[in-house]
Amino acid sequence: MLVPQLITSLRDYDRSRFLSDCIAGVIVGIVALPLAIAFAIASGVTPDRGLWTAVIAGFLISALGGSRVQIGGPTGAFVVIVYGIVQQHGIDGLIIATMMAGAILVALGVARLGSIIKFIPYPVTVGFTSGIAVIIFTSQISDLLGLGITNLPADFVLKWRAFAENIDRINPWAAGISAGCLLVITLWSRISKRIPGALIALLLATVTVSVFKLPVETIASRFGELPSGLPTPRIPIVDWETLTRLVGPAMTIAALGAIESLLSAVVADGMIGGRHRSNVELLAQGVANIVTPVFGGIPATGAIARTATNIKNGARTPVAGIVHALTLLAITLFFGKYAGLIPMAALAAILVVVAWHMSEWRTFRDVLRAPRSDVLVLLITFLLTVLIDLTVAIQAGMVLAAFLFMKRMADVTDVTTLTGTLHDPDQPSSDESGAVYRRQLPKGVEVYEINGPFFFGAADAFSNAVGTVGKLPRVLIIRLRNVPTMDATGLHALNRVIKRANDQRTQVILTELQAQPRLTLARAGLLRKVGVAATLDRAIEMGEVVSITGELPIPAAPAGDGPE
Repeated sequence: MLVPQLITSLRDYDRSRFLSDCIAGVIVGIVALPLAIAFAIASGVTPDRGLWTAVIAGFLISALGGSRVQIGGPTGAFVVIVYGIVQQHGIDGLIIATMMAGAILVALGVARLGSIIKFIPYPVTVGFTSGIAVIIFTSQISDLLGLGITNLPADFVLKWRAFAENIDRINPWAAGISAGCLLVITLWSRISKRIPGALIALLLATVTVSVFKLPVETIASRFGELPSGLPTPRIPIVDWETLTRLVGPAMTIAALGAIESLLSAVVADGMIGGRHRSNVELLAQGVANIVTPVFGGIPATGAIARTATNIKNGARTPVAGIVHALTLLAITLFFGKYAGLIPMAALAAILVVVAWHMSEWRTFRDVLRAPRSDVLVLLITFLLTVLIDLTVAIQAGMVLAAFLFMKRMADVTDVTTLTGTLHDPDQPSSDESGAVYRRQLPKGVEVYEINGPFFFGAADAFSNAVGTVGKLPRVLIIRLRNVPTMDATGLHALNRVIKRANDQRTQVILTELQAQPRLTLARAGLLRKVGVAATLDRAIEMGEVVSITGELPIPAAPAGDGPE
């Protein structure tokens, strides 16, 4: 059953755990405040949308999720895709795309497909994550240096051209605030690891700018005063054409949400020694991304950094995540107006640090030492993320990785022709089990051996190997001891060989079938058209009888091997 961790946790809940969860929830709620604002602004929406996302999605993900300590909210991974959707389809398009993504996540959770995320190749994940980090860093250059560029181009190259053209407009006060924040964030960990340096840097920068009236752009000067009331629920009306265009972005949001939330849950498991429920977690993420946009929110998922902060401050149940959401709610309602005093340069510095940690440059460097095919997937995904579009990057990376995997599988599958005296050079002389030592094949009998999965990537090799034989022998033995699986294309290739053999009055004998290929052949009815032998010795004996008498010594397919 899809049971949230909250229900399980409350079965043995006590006062000490509640106190510990409350302390952790309050701390992580305060920590989440600047990040929620920063991610919203970087995504091209107003700061209040980030705050309400952290409140509503944070509450739902903790209350309904499959992790004991997961903290949900807006994250850096969504910045690129959200910014692109807002630029192309507006806020209404973002709301609909996020709700569509939520529905996809719910479907994945209900269908119990939580484990499917592990099949996304690692180079693809590293590629788009590093690409997102580069884009986030680039998007903050203007605020970091106080360039004051309005209508910054969306294109990566054009952004840097705009920076170069406006480099003489650097605001030294803004640049100084940014440098000071970066210094505080970097050095604060030596003083305290419980309270993040980003929060201290933000407070110091805000106080400094307010007290000394520095000419630095703030949230209020750019966006106006933040609303202090509850948001009004609204579902926009979108036409069918826009809806179809949002399918791709919605799938990207769903994929990113699933990947990051489950990755965060795995990290949390390692820190607390627990085990999350992946399908329940996807279900919670889906519900959060359906409900939050109704109140003006943006996509949300599990946040690794905030989850780690939650754990380090003593959280052990989802109650901490709920307290975190309530803390943010209180801050937003009663102290939201003070958030307008936050300098944009300070938020830019915080996002630059976020981008640095997201870049995973050491991991990127390590993957560059992997096989060339993995390096190719990494670089293409990275470059497409930075230069083109995140949706295109993920799709291209997945397709390329899939094709390269197929090629690898095809490369390890070979077809060997064994004629005359059989000898297996890879078989140790001490191992006689199923060995192929010095057997003299009868005249008119040939043996082909397939090694590896017999799927569409390897079927062509088999067809070519048999196709090079002009006239088939009287008996064709196909040894399948090293074929663990067979797909429809492999089945088709084998069927063509059997048909050709029938046309030339050649008897085909299959030997040493494993379970899956046997079942596949049986369902297709092919076992009725060939001879079947349990061992190679038995297949050779049958072949000798056929070459002499023209008939098999036993029925073509043993009872029970036909299709059900």
